[in-house]
Amino acid sequence: MPEGETIESWLRKECQAGLSRRYGTVTPELQARLDYELDVICRMGYAGYFLIVADFTAFAREQRIAITVRGSAPGSIVTYTLGITPVDPIHYQLPFERFLNPDRVTMPDIDVDFEDGRREEVINYVSRKYGADHVAQIITFGTMLARAAIRDVARVVGMTYGEGDRIAKAVPNQLGIRLDEAIETSPPLKEMYRNEQPVRRVIEFAKQLEGVARNASTHAAGVVISREPLTELMPLQRATNSDSVMTQYEMHGVDALGLLKFDFLGLSNLTILRQAVDLIREHRGEEIDLEKIPLDDSKTFELLASGETTGVFQLESAGMRRYIRDLRPSSVFDLAAMVALYRPGPMDNIPAYIRRKHGEEKVTYLHPLLEPYLNRTFGVFVYQEDIMSASTALAGFTGPEADMLGYAIRKKKAALMRDMREKFVRQAAERGVKPQVIDAVFAAFQPFERYGFNKAHATCYGLIAYQTAYLKANYTVDYMTSVLSAFRDNEEKVAAAVAECRRLGIDVRPPDVHRSFVEFTVEDDAIRFGLLAVKNVGEAAIESIIAAREADGEFRSLADFCARVDLRLANKRVLESLVKVGAMSRFGHAAQLLEALDDAMAAGQAAQRDRTSGQTSLFDIGSSPEALEKPLPQVPEESSRERLRWEKELLGLYLSEHPLGALSEQIAQYVTAYSGDLRDESLDGQRVVMGGIVTALRTVVTRNKETMAVATLEDLQGALEVVVFPRMYAISGGTFAEGAILLIAGRVDHRGEEASLLADAVWVWEDAASLGPAAIAQEVAAGERGRGGRRPPSGAPGGNGYGNAGSGNVQAYVETAAPPSSVAPATSSAFPGAPSPSAARTTATVPIRVSPLRGGGVAPVAGTPPAPVAGAPASSPIPPPSEPLSSIPAPEDLATLAPEREEPPLPDEARAVAARASDAPTAPMEAPVSGILNVRFTRGAETARIVLAMEELRAVFKERPGATRVVFHLPQAGGGALPMEVRGGAAYDAELLAEVRRRLGEGLVHLELSTPGRP
Repeated sequence: MPEGETIESWLRKECQAGLSRRYGTVTPELQARLDYELDVICRMGYAGYFLIVADFTAFAREQRIAITVRGSAPGSIVTYTLGITPVDPIHYQLPFERFLNPDRVTMPDIDVDFEDGRREEVINYVSRKYGADHVAQIITFGTMLARAAIRDVARVVGMTYGEGDRIAKAVPNQLGIRLDEAIETSPPLKEMYRNEQPVRRVIEFAKQLEGVARNASTHAAGVVISREPLTELMPLQRATNSDSVMTQYEMHGVDALGLLKFDFLGLSNLTILRQAVDLIREHRGEEIDLEKIPLDDSKTFELLASGETTGVFQLESAGMRRYIRDLRPSSVFDLAAMVALYRPGPMDNIPAYIRRKHGEEKVTYLHPLLEPYLNRTFGVFVYQEDIMSASTALAGFTGPEADMLGYAIRKKKAALMRDMREKFVRQAAERGVKPQVIDAVFAAFQPFERYGFNKAHATCYGLIAYQTAYLKANYTVDYMTSVLSAFRDNEEKVAAAVAECRRLGIDVRPPDVHRSFVEFTVEDDAIRFGLLAVKNVGEAAIESIIAAREADGEFRSLADFCARVDLRLANKRVLESLVKVGAMSRFGHAAQLLEALDDAMAAGQAAQRDRTSGQTSLFDIGSSPEALEKPLPQVPEESSRERLRWEKELLGLYLSEHPLGALSEQIAQYVTAYSGDLRDESLDGQRVVMGGIVTALRTVVTRNKETMAVATLEDLQGALEVVVFPRMYAISGGTFAEGAILLIAGRVDHRGEEASLLADAVWVWEDAASLGPAAIAQEVAAGERGRGGRRPPSGAPGGNGYGNAGSGNVQAYVETAAPPSSVAPATSSAFPGAPSPSAARTTATVPIRVSPLRGGGVAPVAGTPPAPVAGAPASSPIPPPSEPLSSIPAPEDLATLAPEREEPPLPDEARAVAARASDAPTAPMEAPVSGILNVRFTRGAETARIVLAMEELRAVFKERPGATRVVFHLPQAGGGALPMEVRGGAAYDAELLAEVRRRLGEGLVHLELSTPGRP
């Protein structure tokens, strides 16, 4: 601290200077907001925390390290004036209390994102500044989960790997599931547990190991800074995989000691932005300041409206591309809203938001006093802060009280939720709000229990999305070069980026020892492949190659290359890889070079030994290198197929050409998804049409002695597994041959992080091409009608059916698929994930739309999405600065300000739900003696959704114990349901029914009362 200053006074001075710097004219409203926040921060004793964060973020900017801040911290004008965040909380209307609430004492949490390759530089700076003994990263412990515990115990008791694997795979693939819960929810595991004594023994031992710490590693982000040496506060140890120090207490123990945790996070998209800005400076001579780029750039919004958002932060997934194209955003506010809406909680509000933006649905508000808060989102609840705004406007909550309500909802604090709801209902009613409006507002809050974004976080991410789109639209080659460099270790992402470059008309040139550098580089208006992206080629070998050519010019021949490059670093494996990918094609074709490689390396090694020992070579006494070089052997050139195989193996993609390259534009007219799209879990269970070449095929014999197959299908963006069940394989098995180009329709199935396609129809490409896109689309629609849109639950017997395919332990598949003439999904609207014809991904004449909602229906939609808006969109006006949320005065007479209708206005979807609810029979309010509460699930619902619903229901029943027995009825693939009684009972009443509806919504769960003998 400067002499004569306290931490608090220095923070105030820094913020006051930043206020003038950021806003120019300091208005009374701005000063009031700053004074309010500083008073809260200083009263809570956090002034030093803000100054430390401001210091290391300033260091990062001085070193040209790209940074941003995620989470709720951008809602503070203090963080904005200190230069910590780039987001103006006044312009974006961000409340401070969501970040720091004086009534709910929690540690402040400023999550700072740095470009992932330079995060360590900032941590090292902090360590130097405050002392290595005052700074440490935080430890985290990996615990033994259900599957791992089973596998370890099975190995110890002498079971074979296959036996242990069989038991482990019967545990549902759900994060954090306990073995007791797994036995209840997995019929195969329950059967093994009951009937096989060795399995029961393994599981009982494994239960005792669940949750035991198995390994220690370094926390991905957490760093602790202390006033005293850390050794006086806690034990330390060397960090894993580095020379730094980490605590032996995990993050909750660190909190318990009263120490603040600083989050240093890495974000690859910031690396992309910084590298792109550097490339633009080097090759165009333009200096780009991303915080000062225009936020109304027409080219940027045209790009976003096209849906071609490969490489654009947060907008790359298939579902997001569909929505962003329908939305046709015209401001950063739209991008922030879409980033927030595309989450499990508010996702159902996306269609209403899009319709209202384009005037297809009237913008209404559940209450007129909500309009000032929800006008930017067209009356739709989008952010966690919308809960705070509604409670302030309707119930007169202070900012801290509003945050407390939001906290209770998003953290599912049942007791706190009841208290806050009672207070909301009472105060809103006292202020004249109608009961039906109160109910409708609380119903709008409920989806945020399932996870939603806060507005500050969404705004930061919306800005990064805009910045990446801006660079892609205006500096395309430089930006895509940066994308390729950032993802060079991810074959799928590199393949997708190269495919995008081809779509954009950018030439991606192969690696070349004369032109390539370590990373991808801009070369004229093309991109040159970086040598580090070639498998088996390390950075030291590349640096030797670059140093040799910079010292003595380009290489004249293979022998010259081997004589000049350090062969201790560039060994035979490195050189073979470079030859196979065409990096030495100037010397001769690959077959010749591989044949001559041993002799060239031997001569090169001899020359290098002579130079090292000081001996004079024949080169030095006047003989020319050409005279000593042997001519390359005359051998046939490698086949095109072999060359492509090498490229795929060593680069992860086909670069010089693709087996499907000549057909890409034609195939694009038929397909509705590419392999890269299937990473989007919102497509799970949806029916898509894909096209590609079969590169591998294996057959499996099921328990029922039927043959099925698993094929590897490769398209322009990567590869995926296609599962062909017995019935399908019997009909079309001969079609799935290696090298065959096929169109395949089927359901997307996610297993952990992997996705596969469950095929139910297939066309050989020649047959599909002769029929044409319109005819195929008609067969697609007819096939979906024939199927009835059903899909067995993926975790039930007969679900996806292929379980442990590798070992041949495959369940029988109960198919509902029609013959190959019946394909694909459900609508007559243009599939939003497929781009325009000019983008080389043309939709079919009568294509399909895949619902982005897990388990959601797929409804017919007439027409096609409107064309993108031409020209520059109007920029959004900057609103006047607002007061702190907690200081907004309450209206004196609510009824005068907001005369109400009898029913609150609702979006179409909510109106339909309300109509169904009004037609439903009235549920009894009391359970009969010995009554049974039967919990039934909608048939066809995904297993994952059912399991999550069961967890929620168990929590509800545990909170309300009583005498009514509860029985879950789990839907089975072949029809019927498996009853499973819950331990203990529940107190059945109207409050229980309301709580179930509040937590799970409508449609998935049905509660029915019965007496014994009448289930």
